[in-house]
Amino acid sequence: MQRNYYKYNNYKHNNYIMAHQNNQPNPFVIGKYVSDEFFCDREKDTELVKKQISNGRNMTLIADRRIGKSGLISHVFAQPDIQHDYYTIIVDLFATNSLSEMVSIWGKELYRQVQIQSKSWRDKFFDVLTSLRVGLKYDPVSGMPTFDLGMGDISMPKLTLDQIFDYLEMADKPCVVAFDEFQQIMYYPEKNIEALLRTYIQRCKKTQFIFAGSRKHMMTEMFLSPARPFYQSTINLGLGLIPLEIYVDFAQKMFKRGEKAIEADAVEEIYNTYHGVTWYLQLLMNEMYYLTPKGGTCTKESIEPAIQNTLRVQESTFLNLLANIPPRQKELLFAIAKAGIAENINSSEFIQKYKLQSSSSIQSALKGLEEKDIVICSVDKKWRIYDTLLEQYIRRYIVNEEKSSNGFVYFEKK
Repeated sequence: MQRNYYKYNNYKHNNYIMAHQNNQPNPFVIGKYVSDEFFCDREKDTELVKKQISNGRNMTLIADRRIGKSGLISHVFAQPDIQHDYYTIIVDLFATNSLSEMVSIWGKELYRQVQIQSKSWRDKFFDVLTSLRVGLKYDPVSGMPTFDLGMGDISMPKLTLDQIFDYLEMADKPCVVAFDEFQQIMYYPEKNIEALLRTYIQRCKKTQFIFAGSRKHMMTEMFLSPARPFYQSTINLGLGLIPLEIYVDFAQKMFKRGEKAIEADAVEEIYNTYHGVTWYLQLLMNEMYYLTPKGGTCTKESIEPAIQNTLRVQESTFLNLLANIPPRQKELLFAIAKAGIAENINSSEFIQKYKLQSSSSIQSALKGLEEKDIVICSVDKKWRIYDTLLEQYIRRYIVNEEKSSNGFVYFEKK
């Protein structure tokens, strides 16, 4: 449930951003893919994914949250040659909690896609997927058919799954299915879901799959462990950060298209502050673009107002998040926030410095925070809060006594 908080808030913030845009659309798009024009780099990654598709290979795409996996997949699927040669379907498993919910989401997304595809493939939908007819409704006013599949409408998910795979294989051109946040299937109550899906996928002759996930240890275990069904069944791809110099160039071009400018050192400071994570870069650049008047130049002085505005929008979500964290986990979270980058957190020095309990209680609290994706550990065993905005909020308005009064100043466009 905690992970859904973040996704909801992303949409909430998008609505806030859109409400503040003028006639000229803000080019720093957040949380969705629009077109090549607003997509930064990933040229080599795009070609690499396209190569795997053209070679008929299934692939695994693993990277931290908010790096840009979903955007890359959408970008690849939007390429003219891919659209011409394949049917593409993205199934977001982020909010699913069972096989039934997975099948429901997949069925609805598949129906949405066939509506804009060939008539012959569209007409076969309910002929093949008979178990989804329960989702076919008729508007009481217009009498027109609509498709509204509820989570509880899938009474026999394995039957529906079988029909979905049959339908994909009947298409008049190959299909590519991308599962976003695929590691979510490990939380399903049903047993042997990995083996079940692997069996279906092995039978496919025309359909390819992309398995994208952000929980590295879970995805690595699923696809690289000899004991797991998906072992060595895919080409494994990683996704790194967009290089600083490329993002600086992109940001300056986006400002220029709106008859604005931004200094390179302002972009560089944002990049370094948010560890080069794409979602944060776009979020802060979106706000800085808004604050910059037409014909004006955005400088480093705009960074603090942009951060304040962003934290203000996120505040209610952060407070709700913190309210649902147990006391021991919260104490450790605040200690990590104070440290910025926390090393040797089991040491007596760290425990005494931040007035924590025993080493054993730290391990228990750390496990809970890690399971919620709130903190992450680097390869050199250093811990930090993954959500940099959450870290900034805690440090500014909770653990910093000088600023704990939470005195936001809201900045508008000049």
